[in-house]
Amino acid sequence: MTHRSRNRSRSRRRVRMGRPTFRLRAGLLLMVFVFSLFAGRLVQIQGIDAHAYSELSDKYEGATEVTLTASRGAVVDRDGAPLAQTVDAELLFADPTRTSAKAPQIAKIIADRIDVSYLTLVKALRKPGTQYSYLARRVMPKDADAIMAELEAKDLAGVYTERDPLRTYPAGDIASNLVGFVGSDGHGLAGIELAMEQMLKGKDGHATYVTDAQGTRIPLADSSVVEPKPGKGVALTIDEDLQFYAQRRLRQAVDDTGSISGAVVVMDPRTSQVLALADYPSFDANKPGKAPKADRGSRAVQDVYEPGSVQKVLTTAALIDAGKVTSRTKVSVPGLLRRGPDTIKDWWPHETLHMTLAGVIARSSNIGTAVAAEQIEPEDLYDYLRAFGLGQRTDLGLAGETKGLLPPPESWQPISRDTIAFGQGLSVNAVQMTAAVSAIANGGEYVRPSLVKGYVGAGGEVEPAGPAKSRRVVSKNAADQVTEMMEMVTADNGTAPSAAIDGYRVAGKTGTAQRVNPDGGGYEGGGYTLSFAGFAPADDPRVVTYIVLQKPSTSDGGGTAGGPVFHDITSYALQKYGVPPTGSRSPELPLGY
Repeated sequence: MTHRSRNRSRSRRRVRMGRPTFRLRAGLLLMVFVFSLFAGRLVQIQGIDAHAYSELSDKYEGATEVTLTASRGAVVDRDGAPLAQTVDAELLFADPTRTSAKAPQIAKIIADRIDVSYLTLVKALRKPGTQYSYLARRVMPKDADAIMAELEAKDLAGVYTERDPLRTYPAGDIASNLVGFVGSDGHGLAGIELAMEQMLKGKDGHATYVTDAQGTRIPLADSSVVEPKPGKGVALTIDEDLQFYAQRRLRQAVDDTGSISGAVVVMDPRTSQVLALADYPSFDANKPGKAPKADRGSRAVQDVYEPGSVQKVLTTAALIDAGKVTSRTKVSVPGLLRRGPDTIKDWWPHETLHMTLAGVIARSSNIGTAVAAEQIEPEDLYDYLRAFGLGQRTDLGLAGETKGLLPPPESWQPISRDTIAFGQGLSVNAVQMTAAVSAIANGGEYVRPSLVKGYVGAGGEVEPAGPAKSRRVVSKNAADQVTEMMEMVTADNGTAPSAAIDGYRVAGKTGTAQRVNPDGGGYEGGGYTLSFAGFAPADDPRVVTYIVLQKPSTSDGGGTAGGPVFHDITSYALQKYGVPPTGSRSPELPLGY
């Protein structure tokens, strides 16, 4: 064999590789070894060193619980327009152990972006003995994001954020006396915010976990999370547009008459839902601390006063229902009426007049009302007025609601039946009186006034409020006769022609009453309460409006001061709700004989 052939034979020889079975076994052994390392460490953490980790957590911070704030329910008007809502915001806080050295630089960045004192921030950033120092609350997200971005860019560590919801009132002062406001802790302090606190606030959740001294969460330590439950929202019966107009028109009336305050209530007589409830002076619910305490409640439910001649429609309804009189009953009205040592006068001087009961109402005669009321027993008049809701709370749902004063008949003086009949010697609030007049407009049936239309769930679903309780006070016949007499008030020869609305039949009644001097001494120096109550269309009532002006500096009466306000607000409501004139004519009742 040649040399070349031997080399060729060697080149063709195969190289022997390791056996496949061996390689597979080696790989498996390597995997088992690696997994055993992981398993050993896991056993060490969970079993052998578990107690050590527990001791470590106890040595440092222990269990840390963080409150997960529930989202507060919104307050909206009858059509869903927001009156109070919660928006996202942030709380800024610092760890002074990390921020103290560079406090001036950090404070400048924050103070340049939000309204917080630079010196206050420096002090908080250097606060000794703590790892948590509050810097600012309810910072808008865009501002918080900008601050954190700038701090990060400049490598300034130790400032953190957490969720801190902000309650806002988009409409400002619109319905603020009804909606109220919340305090710095987010809890309601007035109005619906206070009255519906339990429903609106929801239920906070919490997260519990364990951290070491540096705030690092310890692995495998006990932890739990309870999710917050959002609060329900409240849909009011208020119409934001009508509320806005009523507040602006009331403010104008208070300013024009020099009154110290005023209130307007607008109600749907069919349901007694409050469509607008205006108070003036008022306040911006976003800045309640800038307004006097007296301006932050609702005078319409809290303040009491003597109603004056508006009360006469209730007295007249009681007399007709009891079968004592009709609208055409003849009443001899002397110039003065002696009651023991007291004398009753009318607002204008006159000799003896021969009037019908319709004339008594149209001319608003105190003497004529007192003469007519002689036919009803004090106990019976008292029962009727109680049925109209006087002397008791309406339970409208606002804190501080007063019940007024309706003295029991056993305490009446000889003149009490007379004065109560024409609106002195008892007291009411504006919502009470509106609901009473609304019962006349509703054919003699009293419906308890309501402010809440329904409740809004987290998903936006609305649960309607239950129907309001109602009761019959006087017959429909009695209510209809009183309504026709009230139409004479707004006629050309009545006491409030300025309340008439072109094309509509309008029923109304003026009121002027002496105010009790809060400093004592009876009525002397107390001034007057001027008011006007009415509804339209008179023969198919859809809107009841009541205006009250306290202690005006002008010499106007209830018709002159309140009639134009009634005209404007009621006209606005009729147009907004598309209520057409009925096309019928007002009756022509004889006013004298």
